[in-house]
Amino acid sequence: MDAQYKPFDIERDAQHYWDKNQCFKAVEDASREKFYCLSMFPYPSGKLHMGHVRNYTIGDVVSRYQRMQGKNVLQPMGWDAFGMPAENAAIKNQVPPAKWTYQNIDYMRDQLKALGFAYDWSREFATCDSDYYRWEQWFFTKLVEKGLVYKKMSTVNWDPVDQTVLANEQVIDGCGWRSGAPVERKEIPLWFLKITDYAEELLADLDKVDWPEQVKTMQRNWIGKSKGVELAFDIADHEDNTLEPLRVYTTRPDTLLGVTYVAVAAGHPLAKAAAEGQPELAAFLEECSHGGTSEAELATMEKKGMNTGYQAVHPLTGRRVPVYVANFVLMEYGTGAVMAVPAHDQRDWEFATKYALPIEPVIADADGGAPDLSEGAHDDYGVLINSGEFDGLDFQAAFDAIAAKLAEQGQGEVKTNFRLRDWGVARQRYWGAPIPVKYGPEGQTVPLTDDELPVELPLEVTVDASGSPLKKMPEFSDLGDGWIRETDTFDTFMESSWYYARFCCADNPEAMLDERANYWLPVDLYIGGIEHAILHLLYARFFHKLMRDFGLVVSDEPFQRLLTQGMVIAETFYRPTENGGKDWFNPADVVVKRDDKGRPLSAVLECDGAPVEMGGIEKMSKSKNNGVDPQAMIDRFGADTVRLFMMFAAPPEQSLEWSDAGVEGAHRFLKRLWRLVAEHLTAGEPGELELNALDDAQRELRRKTHETIKKASDDIGRRTTFNTAIAAVMELTNALGKCEDESPLGLAVAREAVEACVLLLAPITPHVCHALWAELGHDDPAIDATWPALDESALTRDTIELVVQVNGKLRARLDVPADADKAAIEAQAMAAENVQRHVGGKTVRKVIVVPGKLVNIVVG
Repeated sequence: MDAQYKPFDIERDAQHYWDKNQCFKAVEDASREKFYCLSMFPYPSGKLHMGHVRNYTIGDVVSRYQRMQGKNVLQPMGWDAFGMPAENAAIKNQVPPAKWTYQNIDYMRDQLKALGFAYDWSREFATCDSDYYRWEQWFFTKLVEKGLVYKKMSTVNWDPVDQTVLANEQVIDGCGWRSGAPVERKEIPLWFLKITDYAEELLADLDKVDWPEQVKTMQRNWIGKSKGVELAFDIADHEDNTLEPLRVYTTRPDTLLGVTYVAVAAGHPLAKAAAEGQPELAAFLEECSHGGTSEAELATMEKKGMNTGYQAVHPLTGRRVPVYVANFVLMEYGTGAVMAVPAHDQRDWEFATKYALPIEPVIADADGGAPDLSEGAHDDYGVLINSGEFDGLDFQAAFDAIAAKLAEQGQGEVKTNFRLRDWGVARQRYWGAPIPVKYGPEGQTVPLTDDELPVELPLEVTVDASGSPLKKMPEFSDLGDGWIRETDTFDTFMESSWYYARFCCADNPEAMLDERANYWLPVDLYIGGIEHAILHLLYARFFHKLMRDFGLVVSDEPFQRLLTQGMVIAETFYRPTENGGKDWFNPADVVVKRDDKGRPLSAVLECDGAPVEMGGIEKMSKSKNNGVDPQAMIDRFGADTVRLFMMFAAPPEQSLEWSDAGVEGAHRFLKRLWRLVAEHLTAGEPGELELNALDDAQRELRRKTHETIKKASDDIGRRTTFNTAIAAVMELTNALGKCEDESPLGLAVAREAVEACVLLLAPITPHVCHALWAELGHDDPAIDATWPALDESALTRDTIELVVQVNGKLRARLDVPADADKAAIEAQAMAAENVQRHVGGKTVRKVIVVPGKLVNIVVG
């Protein structure tokens, strides 16, 4: 065996073996327990970043571990390939999005292979492949037929330069995130999927999955089930004519007697009717059309409004209150109108304060009196005051009584509502899957037939900032005889909502899914960032239930267990610029002076020696220029070092702080492991492992081996805390390094320990373990080895070590028989020489024995 660790030769040879023997090709086998491990697939941006490497290493470790448990493992990989970044790159680089995307896929695939991930590459696809999205198109047509899809006018964020709808998070300070143009509120026709039909089931089935509670809570809040009352305010115009009643929904009917005005959205029919003949109000509605759309924006924006001149008639008291148009009310939420109770809602309070509207408390404070409203609203629950016949009732009693009164008068009813809104799936972009619909000369809207699919996206196009080229391509849209094909494309969440299922049968050209999907699904472990907790995961759950209801799958949920990995973070460095900005420098270009504990003291730029400011620890990002190139690390240390550092530096759910010293430490450990095996092999041939003949030292090393097996099995298999499993193996290698017993029996005990180290690390550092397993004389490759078996009998001890304290201070350590009773332990503790020195002449008031841990002698 070569005594020198040569990672690049080792990794090349291991990967060649795996490829040649198709080690990771998954084949359905009903006689074996399956395990489907999936990491969220990447967008092919050009090259991997460390967040990718961490995510995929976690999945690979779990997959390899489950394989060693004897399970039939599927771990696929593909590409989330559609989306705006490709269009932006096309504009910037003057290259078609398809060419840019497939070039990036080729490069990133090579990077993934260099890291040794155990993927079944035969199942690979990109979502921009027509073989993939044609089934999405087919499924959409079936949803249209079932009435689960509809098209309606919808108010959206519209970027007038990019000519596309923007999601709320793509609107930055009122402008498009890419173009910088002021965003408009615009009504356009959009396609929607009826996710609200599944709201109750999506909520209830969260109890069926093993997900982090934080993610479940985020989804529950997003779905937003609430019980409230929908009630009607009669509306009177300027001439006291009665108009169509205004319906509002409230979860706080107990505050109904505190209503002092009603507010409607700028897009509400009542607002539009009021604006006729009122130029000032019409101008305000136009201003609102440029406002924010996210709830976060609405909460912080300045509250603005204008009186419509209409009055709302209180359904219980008959009192008339003004109707305002307010910029904090949106048509997309509820009925587009709210009853305003400024005494008990902060948003309503701010508006009422600004426009000098009445603020009338109807809920008592904790002392039973009127709350202080001088600084803000009192939004706690409590007993009703100033509410006539309802005074003195608590929330639930008031809810029931007021709801009953409204129902009796025919002006309200109890309703369960959901915050969830139907999913708008249309985008006015080019680089996406075409929506399979056509429009006829007489206004017909018809889904395409099976023989008209797929609608393939033209790939040879010129993309510019003037909108989707599909809208300017009659050869794509004009079907003849007055029929026009839809030029909108699907939201890319559509592709990522079912890719996990297509991996099960990616080679089937005749069907979206086949019976293999039911063999593999649900995914046993799904791994990805918590930033996908709501939209992607919720849409995938919805899509899965749709596929179930169409008979394509039998399971209720797509992902049984979810692991949300933390971010990769690193130090940041910058210099202030003259215009008040910051120039950020990559950590690789900075020399940092540190104290003896590794904390940074100062930093200079390597190229000029001048100081740079330390900006703290931040998520690796292009904006802060603090990313570390995984390829550079692989080229320098090898893939196993990068994998080991990623798994050792932090538990998966926590942020991982990048450390060059940590990477170098991981590399040193692998060199030490290699050297340890080499030295063991040169020490001689091990004999038979005769358990009855072991001496104390041999028994202790064997106990350490099986304690490590037990801990690593639990840490990787149940807790997914790979760092503590690695630490346990490191402790075992330290114990081996101190072992100088070269007797045949001693070498047999050491061989068991060495092989345990190799196999326990095999999922984490598979290349070096592949080589070491062969060096240890095994004909079968490490990839086919089973996880080390635990011998519980090896864990038993004849003696245990106890700490002895006197008045809480450590005074001795004892080895006592494992079966010693309390009296014997006390006697041995009292007899210890150093204990006698601190007890002599004093009164022993109490002796506390904590079994297996310590003895504390209290003297006075």
